[in-house]
Amino acid sequence: MGILVNPDNLAFQVALNSEIYVDKSGLIKYTNKVLNTLQAYICNSRPRRFGKSITANMLTAYYSRGCNSEEMFAGLEISKSADFKKHLNQYDVIHLDIQWCIEPAGGPERVVSYISEKTIAELAEYYPGVLKEKTESLPEVLSRINGATGKKFIVIIDEWDVLIRDKDVNKRVQEEYINFLRAMFKGTEPTKYIQLAYLTGILPIKKEKTQSALNNFDEFTMLSASNLAPYIGFTEAEVKKLSEKYQQDFAEVKRWYDGYLLKDYQVYNPRAVVSVMLRGEFRSYWSETASYDVIVPLINMNYDGLKTAVIEMLSGAEVKVNVAAFQNDTEDIKSKDDVLTYMIHLGYLGYNEIRKTAFVPNEEIRQELTTAVESKKWNEMLILQLNSENLLDATLDMDGVAVAEEIEKIHNEHVSVIQYNNENSLSSVLTIAYLSAMQYYFKPIREFSTGRGFADFVFIPKPEYKNDYPALLVELKWNQNAQTALTQIKTKKYPSSILNYTGDILLVGINYDKKSKEHQCLIEKYVKGENRGTGVV
Repeated sequence: MGILVNPDNLAFQVALNSEIYVDKSGLIKYTNKVLNTLQAYICNSRPRRFGKSITANMLTAYYSRGCNSEEMFAGLEISKSADFKKHLNQYDVIHLDIQWCIEPAGGPERVVSYISEKTIAELAEYYPGVLKEKTESLPEVLSRINGATGKKFIVIIDEWDVLIRDKDVNKRVQEEYINFLRAMFKGTEPTKYIQLAYLTGILPIKKEKTQSALNNFDEFTMLSASNLAPYIGFTEAEVKKLSEKYQQDFAEVKRWYDGYLLKDYQVYNPRAVVSVMLRGEFRSYWSETASYDVIVPLINMNYDGLKTAVIEMLSGAEVKVNVAAFQNDTEDIKSKDDVLTYMIHLGYLGYNEIRKTAFVPNEEIRQELTTAVESKKWNEMLILQLNSENLLDATLDMDGVAVAEEIEKIHNEHVSVIQYNNENSLSSVLTIAYLSAMQYYFKPIREFSTGRGFADFVFIPKPEYKNDYPALLVELKWNQNAQTALTQIKTKKYPSSILNYTGDILLVGINYDKKSKEHQCLIEKYVKGENRGTGVV
C-alpha cells in the first residue's frame, strides 16, 4: 500500500461516512465491462462540484489490491453485480491527483518528474526483482513489469487537465506533460500493460496537441455523457428521495438546482443539492467553489453578439450553439460558440444535445451569472436591467403605450439589423425585455399548451410574490395588430389553462409592424368566471 500505487480506501470511506452519500457505484459495472478492451480508456470531464474526485476515489477503493473493500461496497449497487468479487481489490492501481501533486513536486514544472520518481519507487517495493536497472521512465517501468509478470495496471488520474487549462503553466511544461501522457497511453505497448485508464477533469481532451496523445480515449462530457449520464451529478429520482427525507420542497429544489440535460436524464448539481438538504437554505452555493473571473472577460469581448445571447439566456431563452468548433483550449477562444461551449463545460450553461442549444440551467446559475456581469461593470447589462424594470412597471400599470415604447427601444438596441425583420426576433426581444421579471417570476414558459392552442409566453409569479404580481399571458403578432393578439387569447381561452393560479392575470397583446418598424401593445385584466376582459388600455 502506497501513496500513488495501490492506495488504501480511506478517501472513499470519508464520502461514505458523510450524512448524505448517493450511491454511484453502478459506474463500476461499466468499467468492469470494458476492462482490458479498446474501450478501457475513459476520459470523464465535468464541472467542479460534480463529484469527480469521489468517483476517482471509489474506483481506487474498488480495484486497488492495497486494501480490502468488500465490506465497504457490500450495501452498494455494484455488490449486486455478478462479477462484483471477481474484480474487487484485484489490481495494481496507480492513482494520481495532478492538482495535489503540484505542491509536493515543488511546482508545475516538476510534476512529471515527481510522479515518475515516486511511482517507480513504490513499484520497486512490489516488484524488486524486476526493477533492477534504474530508469526514470514510468511507461518503461510498467512495460518491464508486464513483460516479466504479465501484470496489467489500472491508472486513475484525477484533475488530469490542470496543467493544460492553467494559463500560468508555460508551454514547455505542458509539452512535457503531454509527452508523458502519450507515452503512458498511446500506441501498442500501453495496450499490453493498461487494464483500465480513467481520467477526470473539467475540459475534454484538447483537439490539437493533446488529442494526438489521447485520441484512443472514449470521452464522456457535459455535451454528450452517453452511458455515464446517470453517474454525472444527481438524477431527478435521487433528488426526489433526498427531498422527501429532508422535508424539502422538491419543486423549489428543482427550480434552484436542476437543468443539466445529459442523455435521458435531468441532472442536478450534487454539491448544491447536498448543501440545501443539510442547511435548508435555497441560495447559490456556486461561488463557494467556482470563480466567474474566467468567463466575464470573454463575455465582454462580445464575439458575434455574445452579450445579447447571454442576456437572452438569463431571461429564460435557449440559444443555438455550435459546440464542434471549440478546441478545448482556453487560449484559443475565437467566437461566440467557443465561449458558450466553454461555459457549458464549466457548468455555467446547460446543453440540449437534441436541439443544439445552450441555456441557463437553473436559478442558482442565473443568480451567479447576473452577479458576475454586474460585478464587472457590464454597462449594457445595467442599462438593459433599468429598461426592463421600466417595462415591467408599465406592464403592471397596464400602460400599453409605454410598454410598446420600451419594447421598441430594446428591439433597436439588442437585436442586429440582420435579425431585425426575422419573425423569431420578436420572441427574442420579448425574452430579453422582461429580464427584470425573473426576480419575481418563474422562468417564462414559451409555447404554453392551453388545450386550444399555444400561448406565446406565460409568466407565473413565484409563490412569495403572487399577492403582488399578476400572472402574464402574452401573445405576439407580426404585421397584424395588438387587438388581434388579445382576441386570440380570449377566443382560444388561454387563461383557462392557469385558472388554478389564484392571483390576478393580465392579458398582453403585442404586435410588430415590419413596414413601420413600430410596436403596439394592448393590456387587459382577466376577470375569472367571465369571458370578457376589463381595464382595456
